[in-house]
Amino acid sequence: VQAQALPPAAERALARGEAWLEVRSDPDSPGLSGEIRAAEDIAAPPARVFAVMTDCRLATVLAPELRSCRILARAPDGRWDIREHVTRSLFLLPPVTNIFRTDYDPPHGFRFRRTGGDFRVLEGSWRLIPLDGGRRTRIIHESRAALPFGAPRGLARFILRQQMASALAALRRECAASPSQRLAMGAPLDD
Repeated sequence: VQAQALPPAAERALARGEAWLEVRSDPDSPGLSGEIRAAEDIAAPPARVFAVMTDCRLATVLAPELRSCRILARAPDGRWDIREHVTRSLFLLPPVTNIFRTDYDPPHGFRFRRTGGDFRVLEGSWRLIPLDGGRRTRIIHESRAALPFGAPRGLARFILRQQMASALAALRRECAASPSQRLAMGAPLDD
C-alpha cells in the first residue's frame, strides 16, 4: 500500500474536527474485500497513540469484533512482531483467523501484511503525524483486505466501514482515558 496524499474531503472533515473514512470495493479481490483509507486527529501525543495502537492487550477494546490477539513471534529489538487475531462470528459467518507481520517505526507508525491465516489479502499502514508541537496526533490509515468468503460488495463495504469507524472511535476514547478510567473499563494499564 503506497502512502497517498489525503483528498480534499478528508482535509475538510479533519478541519471540522471529524474523522474521515473511505471504503471502496477492491477490484482486484472478489468477495468481502476492500480498500480502506481513514484519517483522524487524536488529542494525545504520538507516543501515547502508538502505545495504545500496538498493545495486543488492547486489541479487543479497539476492535470489538476480535475474540483474541496473540503475539506469535517478536524481534529481539521489538522492531517487528507476528500476531494472530481471531474474530468473533459475524452474522452467520464463521470466526476468522488473521496472522500478520507488523514492522514498527515508533512513534511514527507501522506497516502490516498477511503471513498466514484465513485472509486472502491483508496489507496496510498507519502513519502518526505530530500536530501542535506533539500534543496531538494525526493518524492516517491505508489498507487492503480480503476475507476467505464471498459477500455482496455493498455488504463488504458496510462491514469494513463499520469496523473501521468503531476502531477509530475506540482509539480516540482509549487515548483520552486516564489510567483509573482504563482500569474501571477493564483495560490493562500501561507498563
